[in-house]
Amino acid sequence: MGIENYRLTDFLPTTKKEVELRGWDALDVILFSGDAYVDHPSFGAAVIGRVLEAAGYRVAIVPQPDWHGDYRDFKKLGRPRLFFGISPGCMDSMVNKYTANRRLRSEDAYSPDGRHDARPEYPTIVYSRILRELFPDVPIVLGGIEASLRRLTHYDYWQERLRPSILCDAPADLISYGMGEKTILEIARRLDEGQPVNALHDLPQIVFLANRADIPGGISDQDIVLHSHEECLRDKRKQAENFRLIEEQSNMIHAQRLIQPIAMPNSPQSLVVVTPPYPPMTTEELDASFDLPYTRQPHPKYKGKRIPAYEMIKHSVNIHRGCFGGCAFCTISAHQGKFITCRSKESILREVQQVTQMPDFRGYLSDLGGPSANMYGMKGRNIKACEKCKRPSCIHPQICSNLDTNHSALLDIYRAVDALPGIKKSFIGSGVRYDLILHQSKDEATNRAAMDYARELITRHVSGRLKVAPEHTSDRVLRLMRKPSFQLFYDFKRIFDRINQEEHLNQQLIPYFISSHPGCTESDMAQLAEITKKLNFHLEQVQDFTPTPMTVSTETWYTGYDPYTLEKVYSAHSPKEKLAQRQYFFWYKKEDNANHRTKPHSEEPGKEKRRRPRRKP
Repeated sequence: MGIENYRLTDFLPTTKKEVELRGWDALDVILFSGDAYVDHPSFGAAVIGRVLEAAGYRVAIVPQPDWHGDYRDFKKLGRPRLFFGISPGCMDSMVNKYTANRRLRSEDAYSPDGRHDARPEYPTIVYSRILRELFPDVPIVLGGIEASLRRLTHYDYWQERLRPSILCDAPADLISYGMGEKTILEIARRLDEGQPVNALHDLPQIVFLANRADIPGGISDQDIVLHSHEECLRDKRKQAENFRLIEEQSNMIHAQRLIQPIAMPNSPQSLVVVTPPYPPMTTEELDASFDLPYTRQPHPKYKGKRIPAYEMIKHSVNIHRGCFGGCAFCTISAHQGKFITCRSKESILREVQQVTQMPDFRGYLSDLGGPSANMYGMKGRNIKACEKCKRPSCIHPQICSNLDTNHSALLDIYRAVDALPGIKKSFIGSGVRYDLILHQSKDEATNRAAMDYARELITRHVSGRLKVAPEHTSDRVLRLMRKPSFQLFYDFKRIFDRINQEEHLNQQLIPYFISSHPGCTESDMAQLAEITKKLNFHLEQVQDFTPTPMTVSTETWYTGYDPYTLEKVYSAHSPKEKLAQRQYFFWYKKEDNANHRTKPHSEEPGKEKRRRPRRKP
């Protein structure tokens, strides 16, 4: 259905008038979002709002409130009975706002018409400070990528400094980190029972500040006490040592509680406490989240306006959660975990059928995927072994012998979707792990399914160009990235070319590459240019490495140490070094090549024109 076919009351209310239309005189929870309100399961604030609504709570959402002036957007819905929730957006606000060169992006994909002035820098901090000032006694719960990945001491690339847990800057009570459906329901239930917010410190998957005496059960041998924030400020190696523990515990089924001391102005003995995450959701729980009554549309207030991120995903369907790739530069496993939870075929087909009813749908699904396109149905054969595992990746440095890499369940989904009335073709827009396709299992049925998958993918689910992510050509750099050898790319390209020839197709393989990743030198980039030139790739899908909170690559880049080996690692830091590496991508552009030979950077060091973040909350 189009937006005109929905009533205003089919969306979560965003104004006092919409609250009254529902016949409500009060609200239980008010959510503040840094994104425009799109009522779709790919937008976190909508998911949390719908989950709470389904449990019987009266929920409203205030998207992109004006943080200037008299704060009327923060006051217009009054005081909630239970708590305020803050979801700064689907992306970290600083990644969303600035490029790797710290220049202001031309467009905010999550704002109407791409406006880049609809949210502040660090909305988690800005929104929570305003709410605490206006409603000092109402609990504030933080969620979303920004708070989740800044839950402990982290390097902030945009301020070029190490920062403490975001709770030290944002005056909130709790962080609900990771995917928050189960956590937010427990928080609401316990507050609804009349418990004070400081009685919730025994909940899984939260972060809070406390003094030693206020930690449930006290600090025990089962807890992991990290180096303090102050120690990390003094010694970068200690920050690297911390991160290994943080990442390992983020990817364990039975994790330990993490505790980090930090000196706060009014409480020098404060501790940041991170409780272990919930076990991975079951299929039934994930289905319940996706099957909520989303309209799959932007709120009617945006009628006639374009929300770029919505335009990209409106005809796509997410089929699973989690990623066991563990790529060093990626935050997916830190937020979603490495264990895969699959939606049922029935739930997936219901959503696809809903997409086919959209008035602008022409029969083509833009993506039938997930965090990684081809991990659906994959898990450890021996779950008890998984319960003891600390590896952040199930496929690096080699594919785990316990991992079932059978593609049969995914093939079944593809074929069931393609058989639906109204579906002409379903494309796979998510990243495909070709190392999973090429893996030689001891089970021949699994190997046959992998080759069946390769043929099905290439012949039926590619819109002329298949995007894959080798990321680099140097095996040494790839090891630091936790990516497979570039030799596997050659192997997959041979399969791709052969199937194209057999099927009389003329499709392209489009590789992604990263420059300036920790460990990458200019010599490595010269090798990349030479190899891609021989392959006749005119590279388009490239990026300069951007340090983002809570990744191994960022910690290596900042500290100079590999967190797992504590060996020193070189990183390109200066604009001159980074530009010199990036220019190797474009060997085929004569002008850029000449510039690279005669002038390896566009401006003098230290005089690069850039728009730096101004506000430092």
